[in-house]
Amino acid sequence: MNLYYVPGACSLGPHIIIREAGLDAKLDKVTFGAQRTTESGKDFYTINPQGAVPALELDNGEVLTEAQVLLQYLAAQNPSANLAITEGPQRWRFLETLNFIATELHKGTGPLFKPNPDEVKEAAKANLVNRYKLLEQKLGDKDYLLGQFTVADAYAYVVLNWARLFGVPLSAKLNTYFERIRARPAVQQTLKEEGLPTS
Repeated sequence: MNLYYVPGACSLGPHIIIREAGLDAKLDKVTFGAQRTTESGKDFYTINPQGAVPALELDNGEVLTEAQVLLQYLAAQNPSANLAITEGPQRWRFLETLNFIATELHKGTGPLFKPNPDEVKEAAKANLVNRYKLLEQKLGDKDYLLGQFTVADAYAYVVLNWARLFGVPLSAKLNTYFERIRARPAVQQTLKEEGLPTS
């Protein structure tokens, strides 16, 4: 497998899960500019015509995209790591949580990455404050969103990192949750590999 990534982008979630699951995968960093090229010298648009990371090239040459899909695919490659909930009623809560992160938090942060007017960015932040309150409710008194560490927590780590980057206010409980995930050995390894701060 080959993971195409940009440091700190949503590809960070699948990268974390590769390390959590102990999977063998190569990394190829993508540079976004006038053109999108990979560290190995490829035109990234030939790999993913959308031009977005993450993209996961499988051993058979097929390419998977979309962060929440890659997270589940990678978890399925090592079921013994228990990184996804695939059975019982809790499976639906797991999928609900993943989709909440994808649609409300990930997409909700989009306006902050673009050169939008200040009022657009402030409106996006205000919306995110409300959405992070919902994430806090999902967390409750648990260490992780579903009780055990899953791919949903890796994804949550990514969007919480963005919230901190853009100054979206987070509760003490969510900051503690963020630090708990960041302290995991696989997360520390991933951050080092992407050249990101580990503390």
